[in-house]
Order: sequence, then C-alpha cells, then structure tokens
Amino acid sequence: MDQNEEEQRDWKELEPTHEVKVFLTVLYSLILSLGIVGNSVTIHVAQVLQRNGYLQKNVTDHMVSLACSDLLVLLIGMPVELYSAIWFPFTSSSGDASCRIYNFLFEACSYATILNVATLSFERYMAICHPFRYKALGGSRTTKLLLSAWLCSALIALPLLITTGTEGYVPKGRQMPVQNLTFCTNLSQHWVMYRTSIFTAFVLYLLVLVGVALMCRAMIVVLRAPMGPNEAGTNGAGRDVPKHESARVKASRKQTILFLVLIVCALFVCWMPNQIRRLMTAALPKSSWTVSYLRSYVKLHLVADSFFYLSSVLNPLLYNLSSRQFRSAFWQTLLCRLSLVHVNRRTLESSLASKSSRHTLRPLLRRSLNRIRTATIDRSTPPSSEERQSTPNPTDRPPSADALTSEPQEEERNQDSTLPNTN
Repeated sequence: MDQNEEEQRDWKELEPTHEVKVFLTVLYSLILSLGIVGNSVTIHVAQVLQRNGYLQKNVTDHMVSLACSDLLVLLIGMPVELYSAIWFPFTSSSGDASCRIYNFLFEACSYATILNVATLSFERYMAICHPFRYKALGGSRTTKLLLSAWLCSALIALPLLITTGTEGYVPKGRQMPVQNLTFCTNLSQHWVMYRTSIFTAFVLYLLVLVGVALMCRAMIVVLRAPMGPNEAGTNGAGRDVPKHESARVKASRKQTILFLVLIVCALFVCWMPNQIRRLMTAALPKSSWTVSYLRSYVKLHLVADSFFYLSSVLNPLLYNLSSRQFRSAFWQTLLCRLSLVHVNRRTLESSLASKSSRHTLRPLLRRSLNRIRTATIDRSTPPSSEERQSTPNPTDRPPSADALTSEPQEEERNQDSTLPNTN
C-alpha cells in the first residue's frame, strides 16, 4: 500500500504545473491559429499565382499538398495533445479504437509532410540538373510523385494500427497496473513490431534530410556555373529567348532552392526532438522504465511536441522569405484586397510604359527637329502668283528725306520764273 502511494505521488509529480499548462495552452492556441490561417492562405495564393501565370502547375501542386499535410497535422494532433498530454496526462484513455486511428492518421500526415518535401526537391533537381530527362518523364509526373508520397506515408503509419492501443503501466515483476489507468501507448505484446516501425521511420527521416541536402547542393553547383550560349539564347523549344528572361528563370530557381534549404533546416531543428522522444519509447519496453527515465520522457514530450507543431507553421513563413511575389500576394490576401494582374498583361503594360518613357526622354530635341523639318518643307515649296505680286521687290528702296522735299523746291523755282520782270 505504501509503495502504491509512493508511485501515486510520483505520477502526480510528473504532471505539469498549472502555470505551465496555461502557458502551453496559449502557445498551442497561437500555433494552431497561425498554422490554419497561414496554410489556408498559402493554398489560395498558390492557386491564384498559378492562374495568373506566376507559378507552374507542378510547383503549385506540391505547395498545396504540403500545406494540406501541415493542416491535417495541426487539426488532428494539437487538440488531442492539448487534452491528453498537458491538462489530463494521467487519466483513463477514451478508447482503444480511437487511440489506434489517431496514431495512424497522425503518423501518416506527419510523414506525408517530409515526403512532400522530398518529392518537391526531386522534381526541382531533375528540372535543373537533368532537364531533358525531366521533360521525358511526361506531364503526369507530379501527380504520380504526390500519390506515391501519400501512399508511402500511409504504409509507414500502418503498423501503428496494430502496435498501439490502450494499456496500463505495468512495472517489471507485477501482473497488474500500479493504478487503475489506461494510456494510449504501444502495446507490450507487439513490442518488436513497434520498435521496428519506429526505427524504420527514423531512418527514412534521416535519408530524406540527407537526400534533399545533396540535391540542393547539386542544384546550387549547376546554377553557379556560367550560362552557355544555348542556355542564354534558346529555350527548351528551340526558340530564341532574351538573356534577361533566362536570368529571370535562373532567379526563380534560386528562390526554390533557398526555400528547400530553409525547410530542410527547419525540419531538422523542429523534428529532431520529437524523433528522440520516439526513439526513447522504442529503446526500452515500458516495464523497464525507471522513474527518472519516465520523468525525462515527460519533460521532453512537452518540448518536442511544441517544436514539432511549430514546423507546420514555418512553411508559409519560408514561402514569404524566399519569394517576393508570394509575399505580396500573401499580405494582400490577408488584407482582403488581392489585385493580381496576369503575367502576360503585366509584361505588356511594362513594355508599353517603357516605350512611352523613351518617347519623352528628349522633348526639346524632338521639337527642334520638327521646326527644322517644317522650315525645310517651306523653302522647297515655290510661291504662288498672288504671293509673288504681294511680295515687294527687294531692289526698290524707299524714298529718302531729300527726295520727299525735292518736288516742292522744283515748284518754287518754276513760280519764281513766271513772275514779271520789274526792270
């Protein structure tokens, strides 16, 4: 009886304090709200950008699939974790069937996230490093890759339908649980199968991280290489392409690689504590757990879950950091005033604006040329007869002042000659 009371006291000591519960509730609520809003807006913005020609359909499909897996992780996992791991960690479980279904769905959606990252990295790797082979794969390659990712994640999670369920904590040397409690945990009779599935999933997690890192490195090497005449002057169809257009394609590829590098770092930092917690459950059977081992597991569980759910919120943030066009459309959607012009119309308007700006670069020179052209036309055209009559002779000079006064003087001389002679 005293031993049961001591173990009962140890169970209660493992439960988080009220302050920690309140803090984690606020943190989980904030993560859940940001995750739902961010991933929902990401799905909408990706589809809008595709319709307006800013994103390719295969990239949009990958972004939508990744956002859907993150949304499912948040909606399935966080409410259950908030109830069973934070507020009521040592109470009876709701049921064996619900425990199995929850573990299966949560594991499938979690690994769908990392496998979606792997498929996106693989497709970008083929497009950049092996473009001809990439085009030979056909148009349905993205759909096949995404379906394969979701199917593989379901297969990874399938053993949890068998190896997990409701079971009490039975220490070594006892036949009955120390308390009248059942937990949603791995079943002792399927311990080997559970252990194998956990270690297999961990190896797959490491392989995805290493594979994506190697593919990013190969893509960076290709993009850093100088562009040859074929890359700078022609596109895949053999048509001449301006150099600034190929540079723009190269810049968009660099944005994709930047996103992949950031998301690999985020998956390593945010997933590793949760992977360590899972390995603790598979390292030793629960009957061999000591009180200190259990206390370490419970403390790590709270930290690991917080970081794990945070990874589902980071993807929209990484999209905003790696793409200026996505960032602009994302914030316009949040402010409910999304106004996006199609890429062809935007290119046409920019070309017209550049032409009009070139017309107004030298207005004074244009006016001077118009004046010179008008004067040249006037000199080359002969005058009409009326214009010649109305035009004065340039040889006729106007009368001077002496000429104006010469006529009266002549008349005075004539008058003097007609006067009678008085002698």
